[in-house]
Amino acid sequence: MAEVVGPRIYSCYNCRNHVCLHDDIISKAFQVKHFTWSCFLFSHAMNIVVGPKEDRQLMTGLHTVADIYCGDCREVLGWKYERAYEETQKYKEGKFIFEKSKITKENW
Repeated sequence: MAEVVGPRIYSCYNCRNHVCLHDDIISKAFQVKHFTWSCFLFSHAMNIVVGPKEDRQLMTGLHTVADIYCGDCREVLGWKYERAYEETQKYKEGKFIFEKSKITKENW
């Protein structure tokens, strides 16, 4: 009998709440200027809370972003791109950044 394998999932490092799927990764190559850790860009997220929108000057220009929090423990996990002001950055709108250090692999 074959082993049933589900989707590869990332969970909140703090409480193991499922927050995103490996299949939804757009890029693993995001580096954040003001932080020493790397980030992943995802097309979708789940079981999160989106905070208030604010404008932030990021490496790639001015963006409207909202912090994202674990839906269970409320740990800040990254942010959602709400608006990109630079035309070359529009592809990020509606996407999610998860800090690599804030998520852990489940079901791999």
